[in-house]
Formats: sequence, C-alpha cells, structure tokens
Amino acid sequence: MSRRRKGKAVHGVLLLDKPAGPSSNQVLQQVRRLFEARKAGHTGTLDPFATGLLPICFGEASKTSAQLLDATKAYEAEALLGIATSTGDAEGETIIEAPVPDLTGGQIESILAGFCGDIEQVPPMFSALKHAGRPLYEWAREGVTIPREPRQVTIHALDLLSWEAPRLRFRVTCSKGTYVRTLAEDIATRLGTVGHLVALRRLQVGPFKADQMVTLKELEASAGSGALHRHLLPVDAGLVDWPAVQLDAEGVRAFRNGNPASLADTENSPQEGARVVVRDADAQVMGLGEMGIEMVQPRKVFVYGD
Repeated sequence: MSRRRKGKAVHGVLLLDKPAGPSSNQVLQQVRRLFEARKAGHTGTLDPFATGLLPICFGEASKTSAQLLDATKAYEAEALLGIATSTGDAEGETIIEAPVPDLTGGQIESILAGFCGDIEQVPPMFSALKHAGRPLYEWAREGVTIPREPRQVTIHALDLLSWEAPRLRFRVTCSKGTYVRTLAEDIATRLGTVGHLVALRRLQVGPFKADQMVTLKELEASAGSGALHRHLLPVDAGLVDWPAVQLDAEGVRAFRNGNPASLADTENSPQEGARVVVRDADAQVMGLGEMGIEMVQPRKVFVYGD
C-alpha cells in the first residue's frame, strides 16, 4: 500500500515576489511549508540575485505549468558597462575591463532597436542546460568550456529606461529561453565595450503582472492571521487565453475516467483541435482537453482529493 505524501491538498496559483539571495527552489520550499502543501512547483527559475515574479503552482495547478514555462516574459535589468565577468552577472569574477565610449541616449536606443525581433543567442556556460547529463554550470566551475549552438529567441520589445554611465537600465519583453545576462553582454558589445548584469527583476509571466505579486513577509503575516489562501488564484489562472467548455452529466463521468466527453453546449463549441479548459456544471475546472467534433478529448484530468 503506497503512503500518501504529507501535507494538505492545496490547489491554485501564487504569484510570489522573489527576493534577491535565495534560489527559486529555496523560496518555493519556504512557501510550501507556510501553506503546509502536499505538492508545489514553480514555473521557471530565477537566478539567486534576481527578484520579481515567480509563479508557484500548488496541487492540480501544476498541470498548467508547462504553458507558463512557454509564456512571454518581461524584465527590468541593469547592466554595468566596462567590466565583463565569468558568469555574465555580479556573482562572477572580473575577466575583462574595457573603456566605455561616450554614448548618448539616442545612440543607445538605436542599438537596442537592432535587437528586436528574432535573434540568435549562445547560451551561457553558467546555465542549467545539460551536457553529458550534467548542467553546464558544473562544467564551468571545473574550468571546462562546452561548445554551445546558437538558439533563436524573440525580443518583442527592448526599451531604454536610463543611462548614467557606466550603468544602463533597460526593460525587455521576450520569448521563453531568452538569457537576459547574455542579452546584456551582447548589448555592451554592440556599444563598443563589455558589460555584465548587476540587477534583474521579472515583471511579467504570460498573463501575470507585477501588481499581483505577494512577498514572503506578506505571506508570513497572512499565515499568522489564518488568511493565506486569499493570495491563491484559481488553478486555471494562467490560461486566460484558452476557451472553456462545460460538460453535461454524461460528459463529466466520461472525462473523469479519461474518456472523450460530450459538451453541454455543442452549438458554440471551439473549433476542432483547440486546447480548452474543461468545467463541470458548477463551473469547477475538471482539467484540460483538446476539442474533437462536438466532443472533448482529455489531456490532463484534475483530481483534487482531500
């Protein structure tokens, strides 16, 4: 007989304002302990020095995390020009120093505009990408450099926030897989110098924005007053662009068993092949599905439990 994992069956999405210092997994475990939750995971690592939006999915909400990993993200970043480090950020050792040209805001904005659209990035050695089963950062710490192929990413917007030499602040909206550390280094190169990232704050992940975040201190205060759960968003909060369908009684039974399910309303059903949020007659989310012809095929069935 399998043993049930310890903790409560908590379901929903929390938008944490991650502080600088701890790793994403360390703050995840702090939050999980506060909620006494059985299951929780985050939807995309932030470096220890970085701050800002870290969505945490509890329970069945974790079945939506893949969509958040693929989502567009936005950051505010600060680069220090004139110094390159081994890691591309302030945690590394200085490896190159170079003079910083006398730049105007207009010149910088012109360079930034050249990065918008589809670009190629070479992933940094200090990253979690794996080679021979080991993260690249482990190889880097041993002084080994692994050849990396360029990867295509998309920069949707790149705006200058301030320029007070040698510090450059910018905001970037980008696709998944974009390394802002690498972007800062590449910007510095285009500006005729070197640089590294000294601050990074994530402000958006898909539909989630910075004004929805909650800090660890706020969570701790809420835990003391018994009001923790007011910070949780619904399990499907990250899927606002997905259509929702409602099942009839027969469809509910079929979907729960992992079988194609009939809809309560077939006249206004999404087109075949569409990904959908599936709800029962009480509007509770039952899972995620894919549309067939007047039927929905289960892709992920939610089991809430006690």
